[in-house]
Amino acid sequence: MAKKRILLKLGSNTLTKETNHISRGKIEDIGMQIAALNDEYEFIIVSSGAIAAAKQFVKLDNNDKDVFVKQALASIGQPHLMRIYNENFKDLGLNTSQCLLSYSDFEKEQTRKNIVNTINVLVKNNYIPIINENDTVATDEIKFGDNDKLAALAAVLLKVDILIIATNTDGFYTKESMDKGTPETILSVKELKDLEKEIGDSKSSHGTGGMQSKIEAVAIAKEANIETWIINGLKDNFILNALKNEIAFTKIV
Repeated sequence: MAKKRILLKLGSNTLTKETNHISRGKIEDIGMQIAALNDEYEFIIVSSGAIAAAKQFVKLDNNDKDVFVKQALASIGQPHLMRIYNENFKDLGLNTSQCLLSYSDFEKEQTRKNIVNTINVLVKNNYIPIINENDTVATDEIKFGDNDKLAALAAVLLKVDILIIATNTDGFYTKESMDKGTPETILSVKELKDLEKEIGDSKSSHGTGGMQSKIEAVAIAKEANIETWIINGLKDNFILNALKNEIAFTKIV
């Protein structure tokens, strides 16, 4: 029986556990879940965190709010981020590979075919592709979507069954419950216009995305009939528990 394909998007807040450094414990937690699901699911990861990884090791003598400084930090941090993935996943018997993409790669037919063919070969040979925005040459992810849009575009291109976006909330919350200070998760969504009425435009603390960028990602996936799950990635075993419906999260169908 063919395995189901999951694209897992990991934002900076998840990977740092809302601290100032990449959490090896969180990456190990993710690896253990992937290993446990290996018989039924194949995984492709879209990972932020290169800039956060760099900040553990360097402080550049520039204003780190400038885009080109963030690009330099991403260039420094990307190999460190991949090393952490490799070390933790290898201990669990998982192989990893790096794929750096830009949004422009999705606009050319031949490049799109190349991405699909390469990633399918990697997955077939039990390698987990870890995709990140090619920040050194592209500024869109740094300024706007924190890889949410990239994850959605990749999910569509690679024909995944489920797009999981790990964030630092238990999915989308109702506006009324947020106003009361008692967040209540919207468990199931069919119409995006209903969801948009509930969402503000807040940004995440470490990443550059917020719930609005996730709405845009959801719209891209929904148009291709791909289910999107918005899950709290800060919790241990969040993938396993979501698959068993043991935690609250938002499922967009």
